[in-house]
Amino acid sequence: MENFRIRADLIPHVYGSVPIIGSWDSAKAFSMERESASMWELSFVVPPNHETLDFKFLLKPKYRNSPCVVEEGPNRVLTGGTLEGDARMAVFKLRGDEDVLECKVFIKADIVSPFDLAASWRAYQENLRPSRVRGIPDITINVVPDSGVENGSAASLELDLEQYVVPAPTTSSGVVYAANLTESPRSLFHTGISSKSGITSNSLHSSTKAALSSADCSNIRKDIEVTVPEPSRAFPISGMVESKSVGTFSTFQKQDGQRGLFVDRGVGSPRLVKSASASAFVSDLKLDAEAKGMPAAAGAVAAAAVADQMHGPKEDCRLAIVLVGLPARGKTFTAAKLTRYLRWLGHETKHFNVGKYRRLKHGANQSADFFRADNREGLEARNEVAALAMEDMLAWMQEGGQVGIFDATNSSRCRRNMLMQMAEGKCKIIFLETICNDQRIIERNIRLKIQQSPDYAEEPNFEAGLRDFKERLANYEKVYEPVEEGSYIKMIDMVNGYGGQLQVNNISGYLPGRIVFFLVNTHLTPRPILLTRHGESLDNVRGRIGGDTVLSDAGELYAKKLAKFVEKRLKHEKTASIWTSTLQRTILTANPIVGFPKIQWRALDEINSGVCDGMTYEEIKKNMPEEYEYALKPHSRSRKKDKLRYRYPRGESYLDVIQRLEPVIIELERQRAPVVVISHQAVLRALYAYFADRPLKEIPHIEVPLHTIIEIQMGVTGVQEKRYKLMD
Repeated sequence: MENFRIRADLIPHVYGSVPIIGSWDSAKAFSMERESASMWELSFVVPPNHETLDFKFLLKPKYRNSPCVVEEGPNRVLTGGTLEGDARMAVFKLRGDEDVLECKVFIKADIVSPFDLAASWRAYQENLRPSRVRGIPDITINVVPDSGVENGSAASLELDLEQYVVPAPTTSSGVVYAANLTESPRSLFHTGISSKSGITSNSLHSSTKAALSSADCSNIRKDIEVTVPEPSRAFPISGMVESKSVGTFSTFQKQDGQRGLFVDRGVGSPRLVKSASASAFVSDLKLDAEAKGMPAAAGAVAAAAVADQMHGPKEDCRLAIVLVGLPARGKTFTAAKLTRYLRWLGHETKHFNVGKYRRLKHGANQSADFFRADNREGLEARNEVAALAMEDMLAWMQEGGQVGIFDATNSSRCRRNMLMQMAEGKCKIIFLETICNDQRIIERNIRLKIQQSPDYAEEPNFEAGLRDFKERLANYEKVYEPVEEGSYIKMIDMVNGYGGQLQVNNISGYLPGRIVFFLVNTHLTPRPILLTRHGESLDNVRGRIGGDTVLSDAGELYAKKLAKFVEKRLKHEKTASIWTSTLQRTILTANPIVGFPKIQWRALDEINSGVCDGMTYEEIKKNMPEEYEYALKPHSRSRKKDKLRYRYPRGESYLDVIQRLEPVIIELERQRAPVVVISHQAVLRALYAYFADRPLKEIPHIEVPLHTIIEIQMGVTGVQEKRYKLMD
């Protein structure tokens, strides 16, 4: 029924004969549901051979049963899904003959299968049950569980953590040196190479040899001309992009008088500054889904990639992040984290470590003398392997690579100038300089270097290795030149997550902006992150996807065991927190945990299965055969063929889930205390893939079983994994 003039205090109702309502008593009339500002609807199901239905419309006050206004005219008669006679207007006389309200009436009859009828009734019955978490605020703490123990004695809930440890599927239990996981030289896989290491100077292209010859500092001017606009012009107020976290801007004076900008990070994340410099727009690129240089992503990342390809300089479509810094300043660790983050976002990213190239070319047992600035032979050898690594990275970019992380000290202007010459017209370079003035952190990093680096694997005497590395470090310090040229990001004393500075110069574009935002929120503070699915739900028992049902008996038992586990594992971690989705099965799983704040994240909700929500896969196959069989067609992007990109009708894909999880990842990186994440299978697959650095295409197939805790340990040695299975 439709009318724009129905007053808000009058609600349309239907009353009539036994088959439809069961009473001509207006007090028992059925209320119609409001579908829009002008439309009211009542749906009911009858068999095809139903008996004749007599009914009429009436208007009732919203908060009382009288007075009612019954429509004028004879009863309406419905037979076989069709109204007898015309679908006449419903006429109501509100105040005698002076105020008449006329409403259009629509009758729509659909044939409904018994299965659909049963599914509708099941959904109706489940929706009648009130949520058990209604009224629980988004942030809670010290929620005391019900007294007593159900589904098991108190003794059965006592946990010996180690007896529940199960093997992790991918990561090793030992510490892996990050540089060993980077790219290997391409020349190792070329035929016809017969040198001991597989790398020769003949592998270099002529353009690279020219850049190498120009890398002799004696042939380069001591002062490189850099043009930087005045801060008041380069960073106008309208060009600032401000985050909600605390940050301050001020100008700083460099050694040569060049002006720039620094951000004092303080407690929160800084505001980011967009450079006012503009580049010529060039667009001759094909924008199809399979085009090279396009990330495997959805949402903002995909939109930004399209915009960059359409409007940015061609070389800006490929980005090189060139690390700069003294040894033991966390360059490789930072590079590894950044590589992992960009890959997870969908950007084709590789990490090239020059130290690995050097060890393959010249061996791993080079003494500190090899790194002296006055050792011309050693300098040429180091520049050669740096050029080879850069050449490999550029060649990979020409084949479709998007972001290359070039990991080396790159501590002199002449080395950086060589790299810029090689990259000219091929990719955009951003220097990322890591600076640490905390001697305690430097000493810790040095000791870790001696313990883990292949450079000292054959040195049995730890103290001898320590002396050699400190001598190597002194050689670098004598000739170190801070970055003052080109586009750069400087991370100063940011490794512990408390304060520090982030300096940004000539940085613009979506991806560089995301990199800055990621770096300002990352640190090396060791802490565990615990990932677990909710306890078994009733929909898990029924084999239904999605939904928002409560826990089964087994799920409630797991919630109690999880609380005991958290209490024992985090008993000394008073600042830990519990994160859940907004669905009641995760909130109920967290309910027995006491002593820690609990935060509900909408971003942690299960993947939206759209119209398939609440169905089993057999029901989808039976009632949506075209959607189910779509998986069998060649080159399809359906769930069976490409689960990463498959989007449920009116729902989400895994790529959509990754996009909404980015704020969760940033906050997990920023947190300095342990976090327990209680979420859902698809969401935890995406989160786990980030920490384990798993390829995007594997995400939909990662095993995240029920009643299992995945502990991710983050710290200076990288990411380690441990699993606990509390229940079968």
